[in-house]
Amino acid sequence: MITMSIRSIPEPDPVIERVVVDALQEDLAEAGDITSEAIFAPDAAATAIIRSKSEGVLSGVRLVQPVFSHCDERLDVVLGSEDGSRVEQGSLIATVSGPIRGILAGERTALNFLQRLGGIATLTSRFVAAVEGTACRILDTRKTTPLLRYFEKEAVRHGGGCNHRFGLYDMILIKDTHVKRSGGVDQALERAIDYRLATGMRGCSIEVEVQSMGEFETALKYHPDRIMLDNMTVETMRRCVEVRDSRQPDIELEASGNVTLETVGRIAATGVDYISSGALTHSAPALDIHLLIQ
Repeated sequence: MITMSIRSIPEPDPVIERVVVDALQEDLAEAGDITSEAIFAPDAAATAIIRSKSEGVLSGVRLVQPVFSHCDERLDVVLGSEDGSRVEQGSLIATVSGPIRGILAGERTALNFLQRLGGIATLTSRFVAAVEGTACRILDTRKTTPLLRYFEKEAVRHGGGCNHRFGLYDMILIKDTHVKRSGGVDQALERAIDYRLATGMRGCSIEVEVQSMGEFETALKYHPDRIMLDNMTVETMRRCVEVRDSRQPDIELEASGNVTLETVGRIAATGVDYISSGALTHSAPALDIHLLIQ
């Protein structure tokens, strides 16, 4: 497991407040929803139903209440589903009742969160299903939407995946750029190990990316916590697992690079411990969700 060493993952309540307020400010600015204000009286009331229009896994449900409450504290939000639950076409997600101006002011922001995060949870669940029967776990990356990382990584967990490091501050991850600029895997690892010792960060994990069998053999000598096998063939990854198992069985192996739903099962079958994919967060199609005013 990855050990946090400098900071922890942000607490959810302050993150929710900041993200919701900023998202609504982006949509409403100072004038507000001028269309609804032009058409509806301040006391005009309605009930809206939020439903899924497709099958998938929900995420972002806990943002629905804060969004509508910030638009109008008189709105009553009743949730019909929870984060991490599977939905079918027509599944009830929430009911919102009260001033119609407030409902329409929060509609798009609430749906944007639900569609984006539900899409990530749904795609992640498909990757997880594709490696079922193996001990391999699916990881996300830092390829997230700026300022939405907390919720996008949470969506990965709702889909059954696991989180890689949250940011640059909570794990030493030596990538190809570090390796090349430092003079090789050996020098990069030596410096990282010395840094961890000098700074007292003994609980901080060290991972190094390798791109060949030669680099893998070098990395093994330094006993990092995890080795990332980047863009390797399935055959090479399988050989790395065999070598790891015979020499340093406690070192974790992570496969990465151009992972797809079509290839992830074969990669998992090599015996790697983790498979990471940026596609979980940067290429997930939105979950189709809509709001209807009754």
